[in-house]
Amino acid sequence: MLHWILAVSVIGLYILGLYMTDLTYYDALYRVLPAWHKAIGVAVLLAFVLRLGWRLINPVPQNPNHRVWEKRLAHYIHWSFYVLIVLMCVSGYLISTADGRALDVWGLFSIPALITGVDNLEDMAGNAHYWIANTLILMVLLHAGAAIKHQLIDKDNTLGRMLGKS
Repeated sequence: MLHWILAVSVIGLYILGLYMTDLTYYDALYRVLPAWHKAIGVAVLLAFVLRLGWRLINPVPQNPNHRVWEKRLAHYIHWSFYVLIVLMCVSGYLISTADGRALDVWGLFSIPALITGVDNLEDMAGNAHYWIANTLILMVLLHAGAAIKHQLIDKDNTLGRMLGKS
């Protein structure tokens, strides 16, 4: 279930991020959507930590029908997802706190700014966030395409396993 929560959240945040970049200062959603983007990003980080903990305790069962290179590629892709999600959250945090203000999460709690006073921090983190987001979405598409290939061409029920219907 955490797999799907993360997948939908990452795709949703990507779409929201694209939409937000076109907002003007006078747009009614100019302050609302970034606040939601940040708060959902924090929720994604928390879900990711749970997912990683679960994955470390319960390794992915290997499908004996998959080729060795497919198993290796899947392993590298999964760990790349984990690294990119962490980098995405860190870069988002740095964008949000570069001016020294804490990151507010729906008024429930705040995450303090730990790194301030670095010239161009917001711009550097923003560039990283942009490239990481695009890489992450390309990997999501690759991951989904591989699952569909396994289901339709290899007929090995990989998609069924991903949906919890093995």
